[in-house]
Amino acid sequence: MIFAALLTACTAPAQPPATAPAKPGPVAPAKAEPVRAAPTRPAQLWPFTKFRGQDYIALRDIAKRYGLKAAWTKPGTVMTLGDARGVRFTFERDERDFRLDGARVFLGEPAYLSGDDLWVTKVDVIKTIAPIFAPADHAALLPVAPKTIVLDPGHGGTDPGKQNLRFKLDEKDMTLDVALRLKKLLEVRGYRVVLTRTTDTRFSNNPVVDLPMRAEVANKVGADLFLSIHFNAVDRDPQRVSGVETYVLTPQGQASTQPEQDKTMIATQYPGNRQDAANALLGYSLHRQLITDLKSSDRGYKRFRLAVLRTLRCPGVLVEAAYLSNDAEAKRIGTSEFRQQIAEALAEGISNYAATLAALRPAPPPAGTPALLKLLTFY
Repeated sequence: MIFAALLTACTAPAQPPATAPAKPGPVAPAKAEPVRAAPTRPAQLWPFTKFRGQDYIALRDIAKRYGLKAAWTKPGTVMTLGDARGVRFTFERDERDFRLDGARVFLGEPAYLSGDDLWVTKVDVIKTIAPIFAPADHAALLPVAPKTIVLDPGHGGTDPGKQNLRFKLDEKDMTLDVALRLKKLLEVRGYRVVLTRTTDTRFSNNPVVDLPMRAEVANKVGADLFLSIHFNAVDRDPQRVSGVETYVLTPQGQASTQPEQDKTMIATQYPGNRQDAANALLGYSLHRQLITDLKSSDRGYKRFRLAVLRTLRCPGVLVEAAYLSNDAEAKRIGTSEFRQQIAEALAEGISNYAATLAALRPAPPPAGTPALLKLLTFY
């Protein structure tokens, strides 16, 4: 569960139009080569109009760019963008969330009505909509397909995380179980997998120390992907709240889904923001797979400045796979079958993300291929 100590990060302003516990889990030795950082400029320029001091892009311009048809389904309120496959996007006036191929995605600012169009901020287009819908347009901003993955089972040791006392479930136990299951699945698929903890431990009893150290594991081993696994809870009306939430680091200059108390964070660019485009694509890939495979309520793919994500030098995501505070969902979490389902959904989401990246950068032909082709052409 995300709590106050997890928060502390910021995003970047829109781009200009023209231009240790006592015994923590084992950590693999660091790679010698530095972690590659993606550039931060957008892949394309967008026509924009300034409203209320911010740059906005019309949904009809987004539709035109991607060969979609924009139409009102509720005039002045709900607009959809679709193609031959059907409705791809659904936006609603004054709402921060939209639907992309059925998955709920949150923006930094609500959709804005002006004239006969809905508008979204340029930073939302550049940092969220474009990278997840048209990653090929952002290939220069994206890393190569991952090989080394760090899994972070949330909480541990003196920190049980969220609990369901009725079913005697601690978040720290459930996250570790899922991570161990996921590790096996990913290793079968050829990935190198490192865990931030393999037993009931944590790096420090102080979360301000503990959380960045989890990210540091990923940085030290030269990880290509970081995934922090959690389970959620609410105090108010807990039996009515259930489902999946997925979080990536909020881009600099953008509002988080839940505003931070420290407003200076908004103007700060964190190391994790170097991977904004990849974060967006990875987060969406995992979120959509979880809601599809688990048949759970869609609580949304969101942005937050989480301490465990801020200092990463690779793409990172935090997932809240289900709600321990909801007894019906907690009962599911308590079964090995459901935890295996979560692990399998996460493995599939990672594989989908990796396949997208691999398609953007096809493997080079084997050595000697040009000469072989020349020989075949001659004959």
